[in-house]
Amino acid sequence: MSDTDLQKHVDAKGRDALVRDVRRKIDELGIKYIYYQFVSVTGRIVGKGIPSDHWEAIAERGFQLVYGSTANLYTDRHSNYIGYGPEASELVGIPDPETFCQLPWDKRVARVFCTCFRNREENVNPGGFLTADCRGNLRRIHNEFKAKYNGLHLRHGTEPEMMWLKKGEDGLPDGGVSKPNCYHLDQFEILRPVFLKVIEYSQAMGLDMIQGDHEDAPGQLELNFMFDDALRTCDRLTTYRQICAAVAREFDLIACFMTKPFMGVSASGCHHNMSLWQGGKETVVNTAHVDSKPGLDGTYTYLKGGENTFLPDPKIDA
Repeated sequence: MSDTDLQKHVDAKGRDALVRDVRRKIDELGIKYIYYQFVSVTGRIVGKGIPSDHWEAIAERGFQLVYGSTANLYTDRHSNYIGYGPEASELVGIPDPETFCQLPWDKRVARVFCTCFRNREENVNPGGFLTADCRGNLRRIHNEFKAKYNGLHLRHGTEPEMMWLKKGEDGLPDGGVSKPNCYHLDQFEILRPVFLKVIEYSQAMGLDMIQGDHEDAPGQLELNFMFDDALRTCDRLTTYRQICAAVAREFDLIACFMTKPFMGVSASGCHHNMSLWQGGKETVVNTAHVDSKPGLDGTYTYLKGGENTFLPDPKIDA
């Protein structure tokens, strides 16, 4: 057995059973095609599509793409590829079978997230974890954190704002579907067919949708799903963006996650609400006062990261 990161990942305990489970799902659901996907350093979803007949082979050997795919094959001002030149070898993507999921908008197709590795034939660190794989980095670093701090782990939830835009005759954005009236149910109602389809697809792909509202920009909605382990939440946020793109195609709209496509109105953000947990309970550290004052239990508590030198008292995050 090889001791490379890649082979250890393939030979992980219990993975063979998961690969077999996926084959059963493929056969039962009639899956014909699979997207093998990972996330670039800018958040773009990239990968390959492969007929489902080859599932077992790809699960063991992986697929290959140029290293520069992790940087969207972008070039710098001198027209050189960012990160990796054209002479570089190719990464190996290995699917994570626990992330296999049927696409509700075309049930012949499924997707699976992948972990990326250096090529097996590299002279330096063959089969090593690819440092440009942001999703793989999150899982690896988070696992190291959990091991170091006795199971303490990060959970987080997001508030993914985005805008539903109309298309002009030229196919370019032509304003929002609704008016920029924050929390206005009538504007929310205008987008009801759209957000109900988003919720339908999201629930089919395992997202626990919890609440939503119309925000204060044209066509701007925020549809939230339940918080979870850091990697699961990131995978679900990526999935949510894919769902919105699919729904936009059905309604001939543009699902815009660009921060600020219009001037003069609020931008779209994505708050991340993070907490550290251990043994099923949230763990915080009281740093602003030794004894909690009446009515202030849990106030001014946080887990210290960096120092905020621009605040009068950097220990208070209220």
